[in-house]
Amino acid sequence: MKSFCIWLTGLPASGKSTIASLLKQALQKMGITVQVLDSDELRKVLTPKPTYSLEERDWFYSVLVYIAKLLVDNGVNVIIAATGNKRRYRDEARYQIKNFIEVYLKCDIETCMKRDKKGIYEAAKKGLASTVPGLQDPYEEPDNAELMLETNKLSPNQCVEHIINYLMTRDIIDS
Repeated sequence: MKSFCIWLTGLPASGKSTIASLLKQALQKMGITVQVLDSDELRKVLTPKPTYSLEERDWFYSVLVYIAKLLVDNGVNVIIAATGNKRRYRDEARYQIKNFIEVYLKCDIETCMKRDKKGIYEAAKKGLASTVPGLQDPYEEPDNAELMLETNKLSPNQCVEHIINYLMTRDIIDS
């Protein structure tokens, strides 16, 4: 089995962290080790006081892609859970990383707002956040994602099943 990188992308509160955690558990039950790179956790270290400016996002996502590439090149399977609101961030990962799989977690903004435990959308409504993807900053939907899962219609466990089925049918993991 060759190492792989799955990027779970979508609006804030579309289910990225939840699905990444469940996918990691499911893969581990199959004997497959995986490292999750969750942007929320990485930001605590890389940008402890984030501004979410374009320049900071450009830097952050270039570092994220570099870390994922290093891991995959050294035989570590990676799941990235990150909005990656610019298509070029994900395209750069596709270019840099072998066995790259983009999974678009499509979810309408209303559902994301209802799910939002971090208060991102509420902060934007109050004028405390000015660069929230899907509101003030565009989220560029993928052009060529390997999978598109509608998280307002599918449960997190159903999404994990779809991802694992994709990996098995493409012989990325053994069935």
